[in-house]
Amino acid sequence: MRISRREFGLILPAAIAGWPLTAAAQSSNEAIANYSGTDRQAMLEAGARRERGLLLYTTGTQIEPLIKGFERKYPFLRVTVQRGTQTDIARRALQEYRVGLRKIDMFELSSQGLILIRDANILQPFRSPETASFDAAAIEPARHWVVVRESYTGIGSNTNAIPPGRAPRSYDDLLAPEWRGRMAMSGSASTAANFVGALVLTRGEDFVRRLGAQDIRIYPVTARALANLMIAGEVVLSPTIYNSHVEVSAAKGAPLAWAAPGPVPVTDTAVALARAAPSPHAAMLMIDYFMSQEGQAMYGQLGYGSARQGANRQAGNNQVQKLYIGNRPDFVREFAEWSKLYRDVFLRS
Repeated sequence: MRISRREFGLILPAAIAGWPLTAAAQSSNEAIANYSGTDRQAMLEAGARRERGLLLYTTGTQIEPLIKGFERKYPFLRVTVQRGTQTDIARRALQEYRVGLRKIDMFELSSQGLILIRDANILQPFRSPETASFDAAAIEPARHWVVVRESYTGIGSNTNAIPPGRAPRSYDDLLAPEWRGRMAMSGSASTAANFVGALVLTRGEDFVRRLGAQDIRIYPVTARALANLMIAGEVVLSPTIYNSHVEVSAAKGAPLAWAAPGPVPVTDTAVALARAAPSPHAAMLMIDYFMSQEGQAMYGQLGYGSARQGANRQAGNNQVQKLYIGNRPDFVREFAEWSKLYRDVFLRS
């Protein structure tokens, strides 16, 4: 939905008045989120000066540089951050909306975490001029969110145990007899299911079952913990290692290498606007900032990849083919199927 300047002028006063969440107020937030007039920046800044700040719900523990950069750009705004796990944030948002508490302005959360919030009608679709610079696959089809930071799951190896020239570099390479019994996988529910999903989508279910015959050890730990075991030499090869973990550790001298074996699942974090945001102008300014060239460069300095064209920081020397699994229209059903396949193939007795 695009809002004309005339339509925006008719409903903006309701937002300024600070009314409770009536139909008029909902329309006002929708108008603010979708306004595309030439005076959009001035309109957002004027509204944000009245709001004076915003509340961000996030899982991010490293985004302080972005928050400080945003507050330098808009010194009249202060950002309050509520951190938690993906599950905690989703539960908190649902509980608050259920009892009529409207304090959340925006989210910085994985697309998989945002699905439940979206389906509870807590998110407001939005338009930003920055969206034009992003890959279409990184934008939720109904514009409820846009991916702003991402990592990629691929093949990690211990270079002391496997010289880089000998390590597998494709999904098909993993089927070689020499790797039978030498691989490990993270048992994290999301990492494992998304990995299996990527294989199903690109190689088919039969390939998953053939890979299962390679006697892969399952570690009930996160991918980061598995990378630590690889540094220690307990694990020498894994197809469920994040490029960001390898880059951070290798820069400190760890004997790790990483390869994109083909299309890889993206572990993403996206920005989204709360439908009843008390500070929608300030929230839209922050959404713009996180998506901007400056914001994406900051995410890159933290080790994350980008869906923004021209800022698409790849993983080392790897050209990454990306699968935005969380943006698939039937993701919830597919995730359940991939999880079952993972259990059947890799967790069999």
